[in-house]
Amino acid sequence: MAMSSSPATMIVISVVGAMALRVFPWPLDLSLYSPDWILLVIIYWCLSTPEHFGVGAAFLIGLVTDVLTGQLLGQHALAYSIIAWLSVKLHLRLRLFPMSQQALSVLAMLAAAQLLILWTEEIQGTPHISWIYWVPSLTGALFWPPVELLLSKLSRKHEIR
Repeated sequence: MAMSSSPATMIVISVVGAMALRVFPWPLDLSLYSPDWILLVIIYWCLSTPEHFGVGAAFLIGLVTDVLTGQLLGQHALAYSIIAWLSVKLHLRLRLFPMSQQALSVLAMLAAAQLLILWTEEIQGTPHISWIYWVPSLTGALFWPPVELLLSKLSRKHEIR
């Protein structure tokens, strides 16, 4: 028997879990490859339930992420809200894609978010780019299938549509 739960409750739990992964003290070698877990969760909820999750929620989560990580206030809020808008706009198409094409689409969205963050850092005067800067986008695309599978199982278990 499935458990009925508020969509907001499951969304908050998954975002808090992603934030915990974001601030987890990974060893330096692993932290360079750690994807933007929060953005992966935002993309999932925008694709899965755009009527419950959208640009405004992504913007607020971005502000919390900026405070949590000590970044320029609004930096992640800008990137997350633009990617959320794109995800909501394309959700009907992207949900029909096979997982490999979804992962490529997620790669493009993660790279776009990193580009927006890099742009704000360059405006601030602190650019630090090398090829390793883009690796989290690649690992995020690789982690997309398990993240999508886990969150969709939780959505079905708690009857979130």
